[in-house]
Amino acid sequence: MKRIVLFVLTNLAVMLVLSITARLLGVDRFLTANGLNLGALLGFSLIMGFGGSIISLLMSKPMAKWSTGAVVINQPRNADEAWIVNTVQKFAAKAGIAMPEVAIYEGEPNAFATGATKNSSLVAVSTGLLHGMTHEEVEAVIGHEIAHVANGDMVTMTLIQGVMNTFVVFLSRVIGYAVDSFLRKGDERQSSGPGIGYMVTSFVMEIVLGFVAAIIVAWFSRQREFRADAGAAQLMGRKQPMINALARLGGLQPGELPQSMAAMGIAGGLGKLFSTHPPLEERIARLQQS
Repeated sequence: MKRIVLFVLTNLAVMLVLSITARLLGVDRFLTANGLNLGALLGFSLIMGFGGSIISLLMSKPMAKWSTGAVVINQPRNADEAWIVNTVQKFAAKAGIAMPEVAIYEGEPNAFATGATKNSSLVAVSTGLLHGMTHEEVEAVIGHEIAHVANGDMVTMTLIQGVMNTFVVFLSRVIGYAVDSFLRKGDERQSSGPGIGYMVTSFVMEIVLGFVAAIIVAWFSRQREFRADAGAAQLMGRKQPMINALARLGGLQPGELPQSMAAMGIAGGLGKLFSTHPPLEERIARLQQS
């Protein structure tokens, strides 16, 4: 219920901020004078901005299973599978969330958590992680993923992505209308609708602003990784296992996850600005200082 309220309030806040900003800057009068309805644009931006993010969130579990080939452990077939299920169950109870689905997939060392809500989640670990780490280190990684679920990170990242998408859609079209109006100024033959200047400018601005939005979303994702590391240490009662797991990852080649799940993995991301995870050295240092 709290997440639904947060979603509604976020939508209202985005509309309010965009509307007030447009009025203070006189953008609403400019847009109306040039044939663009501000209210309609705000509504369109919200639908386009949050629509894709919400759909991705709702489809996250089946898409994660399909894209990674993860097999859900309905009935443990061996001691390792039984241990993984028991570990997830122990941490879920301690974190106060419903028991997630537990899965294993073939691949290089990594793990992820996904799902639309705290009580409808999936935690998956790779065979590479199980073979490349000690039980204590794998336990720390599972704690990290449970912390992501308990912190509501899947929903939070969806809201952040939706807000960024909304601003990208709105601002790219406002700038497109402004540029198009300037280019066609004094043209008595201009049609009532937007021209080529609008289409080209809005397309280019969507790309440019999309990069800026991706940097902001990645920054938020990195902050949540620090919190999930600390959450794993809290669930285990000490921080050394998580430190050891991160150090071990530094000597392994982490497996890549699909983009939609990269932010919820134990490691991943390309480039400093666009990386969904902080450098392992920074994560270890943050844990040691806590």
